[in-house]
Amino acid sequence: MGWGEGCLAGEATATVMAAFELVMIVKTGYISTITREIRNPGTKVSHGDYTKGRRFYFVIKRSFDLLLSAFVIAAILSWLLPILGLLIVCDSRGPVFFLQRRIGRRGKAFTCYKLRTMVLNPEADIRPATEDDERITRVGRFLRRANLDELPQFFNVLSGAMSLVGPRPYMVSDCHAFAELIPGHSIRDMMKPGITGLAQVKGLHGARADSQVIFSRYQWDSFYVRHAGFWMDMRILRQTALSFLTQRRPVCESPS
Repeated sequence: MGWGEGCLAGEATATVMAAFELVMIVKTGYISTITREIRNPGTKVSHGDYTKGRRFYFVIKRSFDLLLSAFVIAAILSWLLPILGLLIVCDSRGPVFFLQRRIGRRGKAFTCYKLRTMVLNPEADIRPATEDDERITRVGRFLRRANLDELPQFFNVLSGAMSLVGPRPYMVSDCHAFAELIPGHSIRDMMKPGITGLAQVKGLHGARADSQVIFSRYQWDSFYVRHAGFWMDMRILRQTALSFLTQRRPVCESPS
């Protein structure tokens, strides 16, 4: 049984929502805003209506995705991936790449590419990694800490399954669970998932996934989808590059 299955129906849903709201009241100051969006997600907007009037932005966004991803693959990944791959296979048995089904635009699943950071295990597609997960290898811990395990996703960007900037793609099991918890969660599907996103530069990056983080990620992703633009993408990329080069994690921020 996947995470959350069988416990978010009927009265159980109300109980879980009440518990999460209590946590948010204690830990944050924006529960009223979140509650309104969750319980009154508003009129459902079609993908066609969303893209109408944004076509020029999406053309520019896709063009930039193609140019930058092709440059990174040719100039950096062409020599860096073989080195990282050698470290991975010397450290533990298994393939260099980890392929996982994730949810993308329009709610369609796609194969997301990552460098393998864990030992081979049957729970890889249903159990998210934790901070001190015993499945993570020595090289894998370094790759995760430096965010190098995400580098193969530039191939996802080049193929069109992902974008440089957008909501991070969830595992299929997590996406279904979060959609049950937050009715308006599917607004994330309006955009292609990204290598980085607004939630990540606001400090919501990594294995932590308690109730506060789930809601905060949803709020930042929802804000991005509603206000997405080329210059916002550039600011997110600049902040991501600075965090990567300095290896400083951004301070976690909650929407106000």
